Amino acid sequence: MAVHRQTSKMVLYLVWTLLGFGLCAPPTDLDPEAFGYDDLNTLDLNYEYEEEEVETLAPPPAVTPPPAVVPPEDYVEEVTLPPRPTKSPVPSTLDFHGPGLFGPDTGLGMPSCLLCACISSSVYCDDSELTQIPPLPKETTHFYARFNKITEVKATDFINLNQLKRIDLSGNQIGKVNEAAFRSLLKLQDLMLADNNIQVLPELPASLKHIDVRNNQLRSSTMHADAFKEMEELQFLYLSNNKLDFIPVPLPESLRSLHLQNNNIQSISQDTFCNIHDKSYVRKALEDIRLDGNPVDINLYPQAYFCLTRLPIGTPV
Repeated sequence: MAVHRQTSKMVLYLVWTLLGFGLCAPPTDLDPEAFGYDDLNTLDLNYEYEEEEVETLAPPPAVTPPPAVVPPEDYVEEVTLPPRPTKSPVPSTLDFHGPGLFGPDTGLGMPSCLLCACISSSVYCDDSELTQIPPLPKETTHFYARFNKITEVKATDFINLNQLKRIDLSGNQIGKVNEAAFRSLLKLQDLMLADNNIQVLPELPASLKHIDVRNNQLRSSTMHADAFKEMEELQFLYLSNNKLDFIPVPLPESLRSLHLQNNNIQSISQDTFCNIHDKSYVRKALEDIRLDGNPVDINLYPQAYFCLTRLPIGTPV
C-alpha cells in the first residue's frame, strides 16, 4: 500500500511538470506580420556581446634623480669681484675733459661724489684710499675724509664752499696745509686735523667753535701770534701731543676746554688765564685744563689760577 501511494505521487508530479512546460511554451500560431517581420525565422534572437578590450596603462617609469655633486673638501667657490683701484681715480683739476663732467655741482665746476657718499649736504669719504681731497658739491656743509692717505690741503680744495661747517681730516698723512686753505670758510665751526704730520697751523676763520689738532708736529714758533684771540665762539681747543713750548695766548673768553698734555711747556704766565689787573675777575667758562705730561710744575704758579673755578690738571715735577 505504501509503495502504491509513493508511485501515485511520482506520476502525479510528472504530470504537473509536463503541464507546466506546456503552459510556458510560446505559441506556435503567431502572425509574423503583427510584429513587422515576414518570417519569424529571420528574427535573430541570439545576442552576442563583444567584450570590450580595456587597455591597462603601464605605470610611469620611476625617475631616478641624478647623483648629488659633492665638492671636494678643499674646493673654494670662485667669486668674481670688481678690482679695487690701487690709486684714487679722482684726477687733478686739469684731467677733467669732455661733456657731462663740467657743471654747476661744485665750486670749481667739477663732478661731485665720484668716490664718496653724499647724503643731503654731508659728504663721507672715510677710508677710501684718497690721496687728495676730491671735488665737493658747493652746497656741502659737513665733509668727512678720515683715515685716508691725503698728504696736503691745497688752497683750492675748499674754494667757493661757503656753506662748510665741519671738516674732518683726522688720521691722514697731511704734512702741509696751505695758508689760505680755510681762510674763506666764514661758516666753519669744527676743524678736525688730529693724527697727521702738520707742523704749521694756517690762518683760521674766527667762526670756529671746535679745533682738534692733536698728535701732530706743531711748534710754538710756527703758530700765528694771537691765533685764537678773535674766536669769540671757540669752546674746545685740543693741542695735546705736539711740540709746543708755551700756552698760546690770549685765549678767548668762550673757551671751555683746553688740552695741552704731552707737549714741552715749561712755564705759565700769570695772565695766561686770568686778568692780573682785576682780582675780582672770575673765568667761569674754562673748566677743563690739561697740562699733564709737560715739564712744567703747576704748583709754582698759584697766581695764574685765582680766577678759575677749577685748577688745571698736571703733574708736579
